[in-house]
Amino acid sequence: MFISKFGSAPKFYARAPGRVNLIGEHIDYCGYAVLPMAIEQDILIAVEPVQTQVVQLANTNSSYLDFSTNVNNIQINKTKPQWHNYFLCGLKGIQEHFGLNNPTGMNCLLDGTIPPSSGLSSSSALVCCAGLVTLRANGKTLSKVELAEICTKSERYIGTEGGGMDQSISFLAEEGTAKLIEFSPLRATDVRLPSGATFVIANSCVEMNKAATSHYNIRVMECRLATKLLSKSKGLEWRKMLRLHDVQTKLGVSLEEMLTIVEEVLHPEPYSTEEICKCLGISLEELRSQILSQNMQDVSTFKLYQRAKHVYSEAARVLEFQKICSEAPANALQLLGELMKQSHISCREMYECSCPELDRLVDICLQFGAIGSRLTGAGWGGCTVSMVPTDKLNTFLKNVKKAYYQTDGQRLAVEDNSLFATKPGRGALVFVEA
Repeated sequence: MFISKFGSAPKFYARAPGRVNLIGEHIDYCGYAVLPMAIEQDILIAVEPVQTQVVQLANTNSSYLDFSTNVNNIQINKTKPQWHNYFLCGLKGIQEHFGLNNPTGMNCLLDGTIPPSSGLSSSSALVCCAGLVTLRANGKTLSKVELAEICTKSERYIGTEGGGMDQSISFLAEEGTAKLIEFSPLRATDVRLPSGATFVIANSCVEMNKAATSHYNIRVMECRLATKLLSKSKGLEWRKMLRLHDVQTKLGVSLEEMLTIVEEVLHPEPYSTEEICKCLGISLEELRSQILSQNMQDVSTFKLYQRAKHVYSEAARVLEFQKICSEAPANALQLLGELMKQSHISCREMYECSCPELDRLVDICLQFGAIGSRLTGAGWGGCTVSMVPTDKLNTFLKNVKKAYYQTDGQRLAVEDNSLFATKPGRGALVFVEA
């Protein structure tokens, strides 16, 4: 297809995997460690560097239209998050990092096996793959950590205020192991998952595009505002505080103690912008210009207690999950399953990032033998991840298919790509065909 499209053969290929987050939802942008693994599904790009200053993009999926642009004039449209804009984010990130004046043009053909808008990080995998491709085509080198950090920043060109988990696991993943990923500084530690269980991904078939809706960015802002109010109440320099993790670090207390502070300082009723201004002792004008991002100017109420409660409790669950995996007690699977269930309840009730279909799918998975099940990814649609005893895997898959997919014509059409067992895959790489 590459030859019929561009009239010549590709010179190299790059791949970047999707990911499933086993536990630690919506806490990476608050500064807390997360526990994802790369999946086998990926984005693959075939590339031919060219002498012109033009990047031509084509996709094996005909529903994604061809696109071409001059490499010196990259325009990323935030209002319509189309597939090529994610490629441009990765390209622009590398271009700006090296200050490339005349970057190499490229012909690129993309193929992807990650279901789009499913919470398995297809968009970040595309940004990472594009960054890798641009790096290679321009003869530059970077460490995996540097690449992950650049791709995290550059995905923000499309308007998503992500925290870096997706890009980090895409580059730092290794086959056979999940990773505890910590931020500032970025580092990844192997987490060996216990034997006897398999992780199964099930797509709710409700699509959720982070860049196309405001749910995600509102949550980021609610966490930032909770940070400011908690900091102010404890006499910290609240203007400098951006993430809930910063409050814990500055106070030097445990996550359990932070949960007590949330109970003392914040109330469960939503905060109006007026009340936030009153708590911080600032004007509405200052709140809008100094704290709220451009796309948050019209939001009038924020839930701070619930969001902070979720973040601190979820951060504790991540550390507990890692501890259980490293100590491997006899009842490890039951303990991990319990943490996954608690995580889903917190996502549903405190963070409000689930949806009826995800809740139903989690219930079905637990009913048919999963030890633990929860939404994974941003939520509001997308996928669940379930931990299933390996000896019950086939019966589990059969029952979930019947209960969730075969009751609905639309889901039935995509069931083969919607329910699958996965194991930890390897990270992004470039390869040249021999």
